[in-house]
Amino acid sequence: MAKRRSAKLSAGSSIRVLDGVAMPESPDVDISGWTGVVTETKGRGAQLKLIIEWDKETLDRMPASYRKSCEDTGLYYGMACLPASDVASANSEPES
Repeated sequence: MAKRRSAKLSAGSSIRVLDGVAMPESPDVDISGWTGVVTETKGRGAQLKLIIEWDKETLDRMPASYRKSCEDTGLYYGMACLPASDVASANSEPES
């Protein structure tokens, strides 16, 4: 299944996490549909990573157990680093 690239994602882009994606540091946490804004990009092409700041809607529905796990391990739950291939522009149609 080929993924359609809609818009080039860069700092300031609003994103939505694709279905079936888990948090890299917590593989048991499904982050499908989480939304936020790209604050920074790292790498190029297939290696492109996005630093994402989660929006209020996502923070409000984030599992308390995930927040606690992050706090216990010194991670900041309000942001994440994900491969660009795991997200789409929040302004595009969701994939089915």
